[in-house]
Amino acid sequence: MLKQMMELGKYAMMHLRNEKGQGMVEYALIIALVAIVAIAALILLGPQIADIFTNITDRLGDTPAGD
Repeated sequence: MLKQMMELGKYAMMHLRNEKGQGMVEYALIIALVAIVAIAALILLGPQIADIFTNITDRLGDTPAGD
């Protein structure tokens, strides 16, 4: 029984030390979070940004072509 418990402990420790995929998962979670924040910001600020660009194009359209 003790031998089986020791083997189980070795098996568990071997898999706990295997962290190859952990870094990739963490980066994927960070990228997903950044994407969600960026999309939310665009949804919330979209109309205001569109107004700013509309004002810019209107002012550029009012200037004479030679100046």
